[in-house]
Amino acid sequence: MADSNPLKLSILDLAPIVRGGTAREAIAASVALAQRAERHRFERVWYAEHHNMEAIASSATSVLIAHVGAQTSTIRLGAGGIMLPNHAPLVIAEQFGTLEAMYPGRIDLGLGRAPGSDQATMRALRRRPTAADEFPQDIKELQGYFADQTLIAGINAVPGRGADIPLYILGSSLFGAQLAAVLGLPYAFASHFAPQALLQALEVYRTTFTPSQQLDSPYVMAALNVMAADSEEEAEEMVQEARRTFTRRLVKPGQEIDDDTLDELIHRGAGAQYDQMFHYRAAGTQDTVSAYLREFQQLTGADELITAHQAPTLEARLRSVEITAAARDAA
Repeated sequence: MADSNPLKLSILDLAPIVRGGTAREAIAASVALAQRAERHRFERVWYAEHHNMEAIASSATSVLIAHVGAQTSTIRLGAGGIMLPNHAPLVIAEQFGTLEAMYPGRIDLGLGRAPGSDQATMRALRRRPTAADEFPQDIKELQGYFADQTLIAGINAVPGRGADIPLYILGSSLFGAQLAAVLGLPYAFASHFAPQALLQALEVYRTTFTPSQQLDSPYVMAALNVMAADSEEEAEEMVQEARRTFTRRLVKPGQEIDDDTLDELIHRGAGAQYDQMFHYRAAGTQDTVSAYLREFQQLTGADELITAHQAPTLEARLRSVEITAAARDAA
């Protein structure tokens, strides 16, 4: 029987460009995914800022949010996250202030400090090497714009001034946990690809949390991968295909490699690397996924789980969302 207090589930959509596909198709798939998530009562869908990555179409994160917002009506949408050191805080305040004006009460802003790219791309973004060190101050400047308490005299975000946009700190280390606690903001841990420090970071966040105007008590969001399918065999094939996709990205760019060779590389160690990186993974039918979701929630004590659906086709991703919703209701 379902719990009277069901799990809160959200989705992280990486807007994947599948092998042989296009960015246009990836963006259309993101719209379809958000619509399916809305229909099945997920809390929110977030998009992550990445740059110079051939397989990810969410680089212009705020533009993608605007597009999806126009084709949904109730689900919350946001960044999971904006890499704030890549931008002037004023620009992000204006962008998300614009989104909030367009879709009031539906916009979230998750913030990270990583570049979302490699060193060469950082230079192309004009990001200074010390930009990450200024992340805490940049957040305070951003908060000032939204609170109509600008830290730079005479400078205001329009749109954005006075906008009620909740901020979230994203992280995969103790730094993010400590910062979220000091600022009194919700904390989302990227355990879908960086599982090692999950429990320690959540402990640090909870024990050092200081209430703020936005938040009275700690609020934890923890991410995990989901491959939900109608059979265990189909789910296992989704896992294996994800291993192949991961391994293919380790190969020299432009070098074609067949599935047999990929599987040999997986057997030699790439598969173990994938399994370590994507350790938190619910793969299977509704019953299997339901049990894993509850187990993961109990392990982390998370207030909300963020699911990243890895599947080789849009149809499989949409079905994974449907099965996960049913698993949530049964958990």
